[in-house]
Amino acid sequence: MTQTVAVLGTGKIGEALLSGMLRAGWRPAQLLVTTRRAERARELHDRYGVETVDNAEAAKRADILILAVKPQDMGRLLDELAPHVTADRLVVSAAAGITTAFIEERLAAGTPVVRVMPNTPVLVDEGMSVISAGSHATHEHLGHTEEIFGGVGKTLRVPESQQDAATALSGSGPAYFYFLVEAMTDAGILLGLPRAQAHDLIVQAAIGAAVMLRDSGEHPVKLREAVTSPAGTTISAIRELENHGVRAALIAALEAARDRSRELASGNG
Repeated sequence: MTQTVAVLGTGKIGEALLSGMLRAGWRPAQLLVTTRRAERARELHDRYGVETVDNAEAAKRADILILAVKPQDMGRLLDELAPHVTADRLVVSAAAGITTAFIEERLAAGTPVVRVMPNTPVLVDEGMSVISAGSHATHEHLGHTEEIFGGVGKTLRVPESQQDAATALSGSGPAYFYFLVEAMTDAGILLGLPRAQAHDLIVQAAIGAAVMLRDSGEHPVKLREAVTSPAGTTISAIRELENHGVRAALIAALEAARDRSRELASGNG
């Protein structure tokens, strides 16, 4: 933890990374942040004790630049950074759909770029960040990236060709679970439960199921079968899910998310 890291774009994900790095032992003096609004800059300084600078200053001073802006803002940011980023900097992109090649083409030749797709549970240190190396990034660069994102959850290295699929599955994944919880809560109300009780029952079931999936090492089919007794309530529910094509709908939904990630990568924002 001897490098200086700049987070460019401190929205929810950028701030989550910032706070996670501080909890992991990084010192405020090692961290720089950029933001568009002066009010937001003061807020981040007061909350975390970090220095706020403009993008050009961050590019000049930081060893590692984390680009946490929206995909549609990436081109403009790179145009601003290009005159100041030398090839000894590590550039980490956390923008959905933006390829390492897109970034490499706009910066000094040989600049190492790492692409990361985090998801919103980084806000509670339970994120999953999928990491891919660009053409000039080494294992050491990937290690630096894992050190940063490991402070807010788990990391997984994949070839960049798998990033659009990972975005669909993991980056957007929490939204699918929220959607399912919303639908199940409505079902609980229909069945006669108060909304608060239905919500609590479903959320705890989701937490318990997730921990069992993570810690038991069992295949999800085996865990599901353990709940599904012959001629019981669960198999009746599963039959209805299959009859309504829920499995096929999920596959189609993830394909749509993957295709949208590809569109973002091609500039069709």
